[in-house]
Amino acid sequence: MPLRARTLLGPGPSNPYPEATVALAQPLLGHLDPVFLGILDETSDRLRQVFGTANRRTLPLSATGSAGMEAAFVNTVGPGDVVVVAVNGLFGERMVDVASRCGAEVVRVEHEWGQPVDVDRVLAAHPSPKLIAAVHAETSTGVRSDLAPLAAGKGDALLLADCVTSLGGIPVQLDEWGVDLAYSGSQKCLGVAPGLAPFTINDRAWARRIEKPRSWYLDLGMLGGYAGEAAGSGGRTYHHTAPTGMVVSLHAGLGRVLEEGLDAVHARHAEAGRLLHEGLQEMGLELFAAEGYRLPELTTVRVPDGVDSAAVRKELLERYDLEIGGGVGAYAASVWRIGLMGHNARPDTVTLVLAALREVLGR
Repeated sequence: MPLRARTLLGPGPSNPYPEATVALAQPLLGHLDPVFLGILDETSDRLRQVFGTANRRTLPLSATGSAGMEAAFVNTVGPGDVVVVAVNGLFGERMVDVASRCGAEVVRVEHEWGQPVDVDRVLAAHPSPKLIAAVHAETSTGVRSDLAPLAAGKGDALLLADCVTSLGGIPVQLDEWGVDLAYSGSQKCLGVAPGLAPFTINDRAWARRIEKPRSWYLDLGMLGGYAGEAAGSGGRTYHHTAPTGMVVSLHAGLGRVLEEGLDAVHARHAEAGRLLHEGLQEMGLELFAAEGYRLPELTTVRVPDGVDSAAVRKELLERYDLEIGGGVGAYAASVWRIGLMGHNARPDTVTLVLAALREVLGR
């Protein structure tokens, strides 16, 4: 049975850039093929550009963005280490869970969902944590939080950033801001299918890493012998069979982004988000995220009173092959999440989703 083409306007995955899709049809290469290793090294270099970093240990992990989160914690946090986590949505909650599984003493800094991270409260939560963690673009709420002020006040702590929904959609400048390690996912603003977790760690964080982390698969010391720091060394240490087709696709997607230009890509996302926000408000709908901190690539909107959230989403999918997301947690039935990420960050996509939503709500 052939699959129907969907317009994926939920919280991810998004419809990939055409270049990333075409790349998946290229001949498959082995994970130690010199041609592939050249593509892998160039992919890591392209990731440095979109992350805004010179970190030599920058690579696409062979797993989804959640593995990027786990890799960050298992390689830097051990039993008894103090970790401060800013919790302003679902993915802050997950950071708490992962850090606690590493045996950390976790200090949660709670925020109202829909609000950005309160820098002063996070920095005051503990006098000397090993690591401070925050979500740059909270996918569950559509809120952007500023990382530079956290970095400026972190002291001796490491700063970890979740950039899953921000990378390729809004500016990310890790070195300029002072972020020590970060991770993302391939399936959102980078415009590639799910399956890879772009990851980067600086020398400061590397010097404090756990020498033998609990995860063999995500051991950055072992992975570094294959990718990242191994680039150009001429000798690669076999670790695992990398998903070569996915790396080639990410290489192409990043090439598409860099050819357009990061500033232009960010401006395109900003314009699409602005048009969607204005269109939803003209329909009488209320945006959920705090004004001034709303993500252009992931919009949260309150479901009108008396409207069945799931029924609307089902009709959009069945009638228009158009996917939007529901909320999560306490907001599962009261918030919709509409993504305009990567290839979908275009005015024609905004027109489509507004027209479809207006028609379904009108009936």
